[in-house]
Amino acid sequence: MRGLLWGIFALGWTIVLLSTFMIGHFELFGLRQVWLNLRGRMRPEEGFRTPWLYRIVRHPIMLGFFLAFWSTPDMTAGHLLFTLATTGYIVIAVFLLEERDLITTFGDRYREYRRRVPAFVPVPGRSWSVDSPSGAVTARETSAPGGSARDSRSTTAAGVQP
Repeated sequence: MRGLLWGIFALGWTIVLLSTFMIGHFELFGLRQVWLNLRGRMRPEEGFRTPWLYRIVRHPIMLGFFLAFWSTPDMTAGHLLFTLATTGYIVIAVFLLEERDLITTFGDRYREYRRRVPAFVPVPGRSWSVDSPSGAVTARETSAPGGSARDSRSTTAAGVQP
C-alpha cells in the first residue's frame, strides 16, 4: 500500500510539471513576460488551445496537486489540515476566479470546452480536442482500448479568434 501511495504521489508531481510545460512553463511563472519586457517587445496574443492533458481535464495542474497532496504516504494531522485547506482554496479559486477569467477571455469557445471536459476527474474512454483553425470542439469516444474512435459531436464557437 505504501508503494502505491508513493507512486500516486510521484504521478501527481509529474502531472504538475508536465502540465506547466504544456501551457508555457516560463510564461506561467512570469519569466517570459519579464524577458520580453527587458527586450522591449510586446507579448504576442495567443489563442485558445488544449495540449495533451488539457484534452482530458480542464485543470491538470490542480489534478496533479490533488494527487500529490492526498496520496502522501505519511498523512499527519498537520498535512491533513494543509491538504484540506489547499483543496478548498484550489476549488474556490478555479471555479470563482480562473474559469470566470477564461470565459471573459475566450467566450463561447471556453464555455463549450467547459461543458465537454471535466474540471479535475478524467472520464475514461473519452478524449477531447479543440481544432484551432476552425474553432471546433470535438468529442471523441473510444468503445474499448484499441477500439476505433468516432466523433460524437462537433461544435464551432462563434466570435472567438483561434
